[in-house]
Formats: sequence, C-alpha cells, structure tokens
Amino acid sequence: MKLFDLAVMMFAFGLATVIVSQRAAISLAEFLELRIKIQNFITFTVLLIVWHQIFSIFGMYASRRLAGRWDEIVDILKATTLGTALILIARVVVHIALVTPEFLVIFWLTASATTIASRMIMRSLLRRARLHGRNLRDMLVVGTNARAVQFARRMRENHALGYRVIGFVDEGWAGMTEFHQSEFKLVCDFAGLTEFLRHNVVDEVVVALPMRTLHSQASQVAAICEEQGILIRFVSNLFDSKISRPRVEELEGDSLITHYTGGLDGWPVVVKRAVDIAFSAVLIVMLSPLLVLTAILIKLTSPGPVMFVQKRLGRNKRHFGIYKFRTMVVDAEKRMREIEHLNEVSGPVFKIKNDPRITPLGRFLRKTSIDELPQLINVFKGDMSLVGPRPLPIRDYQGFSEDWQRRRFSVRPGITCLWQIGGRSSISFEKWMELDLQYIDKWSLWLDFEILVKTIPAVLRGSGAA
Repeated sequence: MKLFDLAVMMFAFGLATVIVSQRAAISLAEFLELRIKIQNFITFTVLLIVWHQIFSIFGMYASRRLAGRWDEIVDILKATTLGTALILIARVVVHIALVTPEFLVIFWLTASATTIASRMIMRSLLRRARLHGRNLRDMLVVGTNARAVQFARRMRENHALGYRVIGFVDEGWAGMTEFHQSEFKLVCDFAGLTEFLRHNVVDEVVVALPMRTLHSQASQVAAICEEQGILIRFVSNLFDSKISRPRVEELEGDSLITHYTGGLDGWPVVVKRAVDIAFSAVLIVMLSPLLVLTAILIKLTSPGPVMFVQKRLGRNKRHFGIYKFRTMVVDAEKRMREIEHLNEVSGPVFKIKNDPRITPLGRFLRKTSIDELPQLINVFKGDMSLVGPRPLPIRDYQGFSEDWQRRRFSVRPGITCLWQIGGRSSISFEKWMELDLQYIDKWSLWLDFEILVKTIPAVLRGSGAA
C-alpha cells in the first residue's frame, strides 16, 4: 500500500501537469526542461517523502479492521488535502510555474478518488475473504459482566470484521450464573491465563473488567499480554457514560482516554470557525449603512449610549461582553427588581411582552432583530458563533436548578439556534434547553446551514420576539 500510494501521488501529479501544460500551450521542449531540472527533481523527491509521512500520520498503514468505511474516507481526504496544501507551499517557495489552482484541483481530485477507490476495493476483498473463513483473528475476552458479553456478541455478529471469540477469562462472582446461560464459554480464571496463552492461538485480548474493583487484575492481564507479545484492548467506556464518547489520545508516551460530550469536534469545527470569520466580516461591511443609521436613530430618540454591553456566559461558562443596540432606557437593569413579578416565562430567564423599559425605537429593533446585529462583532472576535445556543446573562445562569441544562455551555454560543427558529420567546424554558442539547448532540455543518436558512423567515415574521 505504501508503494501504491506513492504511485498514485506520481500519477496524480503527472496527470495534472499534462493537463495544465497543454492548456498553457507549453512546448514539448519546455515541458521536458521543467522535468529534468535538479531543483525540480529534489523538490519532487521531498514531496514524495512528505506524502508518505502524511499518510503514515493519518494511520493509512495501520490495521483498519475496526475502523468504519466513512472514518477511513475522512482520513484519506485529510491526508490528500494536507498533501495538496504542501504542494501549494512548495509552489510559493521554489516557484513551480505549473502549480496553478487548476493543477491543485486536478491533483487533489485524482489523488483522493484513486486512493479512496483502492481502499474501498481492498475493504471489499478483505470482507469477502473473512466471510469465507480467511484472515480471521482469535479474540479472548477478560470479564464476564453484561458489558463484556454484549461486546462479544457484537463482534461475533459482525462477520465482516473477522473475529472469533474463543472464550472468556474471569473468577467466580455473583453474576456468573447469568454468564453460564449465554452461549459463550469460560476457558480459565486469572491464575490460569498465562498457561492458556502459552498453549492456544490468541491474537487479541480484550479487557472488559470493572476498573474500580478489579484494577489490579486488569493490570496483571496487561502485563501478561505484554510479556507474550499479544495485542491487548480495553473497552474504553469505563464509567458507563450514556452521552459522552471516548477518544484515545497520547501525551509523551502516556495514553489518555478522553470522554467528550459535545458533538462539535474535529475538522468540521475548523470549517465552522472559518465560516464564522468570513461571514461575519462580510455582513459587517454589507450592513454598515444600516448599523450607522440605527446608531444615529438611537442617539436622536433617547438619551444614553448607542451600544448596550452585558456580561454573558460563553463556552464552558467563560465571561464575555455581548454587544447589542440599546433598546431600553439607560437605567433598565436597575429597574429590573421593580418588574420581576411580571415575568411571563418559566425558569430563570426574564421576559415580558410589554416591558415598560423598552423605548419606542427599541421595540421596533427587537421586533426586526436589528438590535442583535452588533453580535457579528462577537462572532468575528470568537466569543460567539453564527449558530449555537444563545449566551445567557449571569443572572439567568444563577437560577439554573438542573445540571443537565448546563451542558449547553460546552460549546461556543451563537446568534441563532433551534430555539430561534422554533418560536423564540413563546417556547418554555425547559423546551429551550432541550432544543439546545438536541443541537449539540446532532450537530453538523449541514445542520448549521439549515438553521441559518430557516432563521431568515423567522426574523422576517418576528415570531416570538420579545
């Protein structure tokens, strides 16, 4: 596969070179001259070496038996994209004339498509081989609890993975009766594990013990497998988490199992941030006449500053100042206690439809959501995103009574979210929190796009605005 990937890189580079050179009307002599220059030869050799290293970094040559099809495709696209970016850098550094935007597009498409096709063909061939009893691996499971049995059943039912569960290892315990009712067999106890591994074919050992009570036994199993050179895996959901997903990371030789609950992770987050920066910058420029006009009207119609800056809670409850056009009288926050009894929504948030503190112009700004436009500055700065749970005032947060509601602060807050397109102020506080968590759990770039598109008619209707 390493040789094949290098061949794919050379093929993609050559194809892009031929196509671009033909369109640029470069003569054959000029084309050959470019190919035989020492500088070009050295540059291309370095690119081949770096290409190989990139593919190695993204795990293209490690076992992908347990990796999903889409996970492998994403890793390939990451590798080819980074490799293409390095060719662009090489073009700037050593002035490769043929590396044009068209060249990069052709190269990336060819390299990505060919590599993905080859890996998918290989996966299909390996799947067929495993279904026919070839390329199988014998697995031993340590632990007989319900989680261990469930894991073994998943491995056995997924024939394409090519695993055979040859047995279980455990001591006698209260739940052993339930295990004996399963279709699996107990091959030995902890004391007999070393002897069993000596005389049986075991490719992998999976430890599914409760770490709190059996940590010493798990450590002993790991040491035995290490001594005999047998691959060992640990079922990573050590804490029986219902929402969080585990991810293995490494820090200077120490393996870390990270449990994260937010769906906003990986390269899509980088894209999301890039979109936030680009769109907020463009919108600030495009809407600048409206922003200036609004500022002038606020200054002419009521005394006080144009902008209202309030402390809000951002990602992981970091404090930041949110920018809004002032829609209330100057002493609005001081008068809050006088009208708290008029609150029309449940939960800790405060909203009333006919708030006496709102100015006549402010009522129009709120109805049209123009008062929210300065938050584009917060988006550009990184305090907020275009799409995300609304940032709450410190006062509202202090009224939270359920910890599950606080998970909404695990992501960057936004200008609009599911709450805005679902009714805004007319939705109960509990439903609002549920929608925020639904957004986090189901997040994708496409979901952000849908919310942005649906926000426009919601703002034009002014539904639920207060």
